Amino acid sequence: MCPRAVLVGFGRAGCGLVIGAVLIYFYAVRISVGDGNPFDYFGYFTNQTSLLASLILIATGVLVVLGRSVPPALTLMRGIITAYLLVVAVIYNLLVPGTGSAPPWVSALLHVVFPLLVALDWLLVGDRPRLPWRRLWMLLPYPVLWLTTVLIRGVTDGWVPYGFLLPERGIASLLVHVVGLLAAIIAAGALVWAASRSRGLYVRAAELSPHRA
Repeated sequence: MCPRAVLVGFGRAGCGLVIGAVLIYFYAVRISVGDGNPFDYFGYFTNQTSLLASLILIATGVLVVLGRSVPPALTLMRGIITAYLLVVAVIYNLLVPGTGSAPPWVSALLHVVFPLLVALDWLLVGDRPRLPWRRLWMLLPYPVLWLTTVLIRGVTDGWVPYGFLLPERGIASLLVHVVGLLAAIIAAGALVWAASRSRGLYVRAAELSPHRA
């Protein structure tokens, strides 16, 4: 196997482990100050998608290092989570910068560094097949389920992760933000789907394991 492929595998797995450790660390901090409700902590789209991304990166990284074939379904999941992290970065840095209770270094890591690394990995490392456009809709079920859960919590126990989803803002405001969020996810997904058609600049598929586009 190409040494660069091994570096890619270790890089993905290592990045996933670091992000997972950061999420666990900050959750432990929350517990220590009496704010350890897991439904609140993991109710944030950032925390959910970062945790999923870390698991996906660890899985793909280990498979690459071992020279195993990466299942197309896993690559599709990596593409979907890449789109989610792009939206996380854009919304946090443009709409709600500096909010939340996390230390600045944790916010910077989860909202800037991690999304950037995941996006560059997808763009520059050409070990992924072309994602079929007919599967672009698969971006939507997860955020729709998350939004539904958040809105139900908003009208029952009053907790929402982001201010723009507060029920008291009115139905019109909620509809605008919900539609805008879903549109942003589709737009980010379209960019990720389009990028899957590039050969990559660092490692091509042929230099990696038995996986083929």
